[in-house]
Amino acid sequence: MIEEPGFETRLADLLHQRDKTISVAETFTGGLVTDIITNVPGASRYFLGGIVSYSDRSKVKSLGVQETTIRVNGAVSEQAASEMAVGVREHFGSDYGIAITGLAGPGGASFGKPIGLVFFAFTNGKTTMVDRMEFTGDRVNIKKAAAYQVLRMAVECITED
Repeated sequence: MIEEPGFETRLADLLHQRDKTISVAETFTGGLVTDIITNVPGASRYFLGGIVSYSDRSKVKSLGVQETTIRVNGAVSEQAASEMAVGVREHFGSDYGIAITGLAGPGGASFGKPIGLVFFAFTNGKTTMVDRMEFTGDRVNIKKAAAYQVLRMAVECITED
């Protein structure tokens, strides 16, 4: 499992130093990423908000994910993650948007989309990066590992921005 206590502090420090803001779109993590970010005192200075878009309908309504994206590629896809990150950044007017969508199991797997498959996205409004990883373990461990991985991705992307 990729759990790095204190990673949220590194993200907080980067955002505070650069006077930037971030927002989060989550699916299967159900608010876990938002919870980790807001565990740092003073998070309201840089964290504008999060949207848990668990259903396909909420991805479309709340984040602007295209219905064709979900129909053609699925809600757990590179395209959906990208549109989620862009949508949450636009919704909150933040400098950065991050998104996470995946399959934590135990059901829901399909051909080419195993349990533990997760897509992460980061956008700064000019470019959007998407990463794909597969995690093993039970539902809770997959969710935790994925939540910390999206924070790691954000730190890396903001450092390079």
